[in-house]
Amino acid sequence: MFALPLLLGASQGAWAQAFQTTAPTAILVDAATQAVLFEKNADELVAPASMAKTMTAEVVFNELKSGRLTMDTEFPISENAWRKGGAGSGGSSMFAKVHTSVRLEDLLRGLVVQSGNDAAIAIAEGISGTEDNFARRMTERAHELGLAKSTFRNATGYGDPEQKVTVRDLSKLALYIVETYPELYKMFGEREFTWNKIRQQNRNPLFAMNIGADGLKTGFIEESGYGLVGSAVQNGQRLIVVVNGLKTAKDRANESRKLLDWGFRAFEPHQLYQEGQVVGEAQVFGGDRRSLPLVSRRPIRVLVPRGEKERVSARIVYTGPLKAPIQKGAEVAKLQVNRGDTKALEMPLYAAEDVQVGTLSQRALDGLMEFSTGWARQAFKSVIDRI
Repeated sequence: MFALPLLLGASQGAWAQAFQTTAPTAILVDAATQAVLFEKNADELVAPASMAKTMTAEVVFNELKSGRLTMDTEFPISENAWRKGGAGSGGSSMFAKVHTSVRLEDLLRGLVVQSGNDAAIAIAEGISGTEDNFARRMTERAHELGLAKSTFRNATGYGDPEQKVTVRDLSKLALYIVETYPELYKMFGEREFTWNKIRQQNRNPLFAMNIGADGLKTGFIEESGYGLVGSAVQNGQRLIVVVNGLKTAKDRANESRKLLDWGFRAFEPHQLYQEGQVVGEAQVFGGDRRSLPLVSRRPIRVLVPRGEKERVSARIVYTGPLKAPIQKGAEVAKLQVNRGDTKALEMPLYAAEDVQVGTLSQRALDGLMEFSTGWARQAFKSVIDRI
């Protein structure tokens, strides 16, 4: 365990308490640091409404990235998709014609720009045979991405008592889409799409506010109230905002903007380490070296409230000493940055070099130290007790 004291900035907790929102559930996250700037009931299970379509889109994006699908893949518009999600269904629709085939690229635009339920169902049936099968795949994929509390029962966001997410999970999903599929993500920012000679505007209210918004999705059903998962960029800084449970579309737009405006105004980034810079070292047991330099694959920055000063500490946390062999690039530790008792940031750290199994004499020396001092056991206990 290493503690690295740094003088950076004030507690974000006090600042967050000063901000108020009428949204029953909300979260605001800085994309670069993954720091939570504000949260309110962020782990409460809620109905996602059409924000579930971000998960539908991620499953498709993953299929495209893997090469299992292409944008030219065509899916049929079944009678089920047309009846449940088409023009006569009463919900948002792409207005795809029944018993036609539509290219996946067009279905995706129908999904993310027009929030078409018919597009969502057609995609689900085309990939998994039935919407139920696809929903199970959505849940499995969500859990793979660390969205531990999310459960999906359909691709559209239609109400279902078992379809629940948290705004924290939705913020993680949005950030993953932005970072993993930058080109495909641009679809979420398209302002309109025309299909079957019907031109529809993107429903994201943030686009009209000139605040740097470039995605993602709105949602509304009676069970959920009005919700939004959105993203905006100003001066190179991206924020992810999620709100849910608001009473009107106007409230949804206003509260989302208030959160983004506050986040961009109240905080400034301070860089701690460059990408690839050695952050510290971890002890090694049984290797051809006794310590291993640790690096981050991305710049490590922490957000601090403007104009305030407070002591901030950073520490490297790992279960160790690490046992050889260790491959360069393996994730072996984490860097935790704390403000007082508040964890402001946690980032993975990776082995900067290979560590081979040590010679017989090196291993014997480590074994002797362990026998005489309990070095390995003590190190392990120290880390576990303090995590």
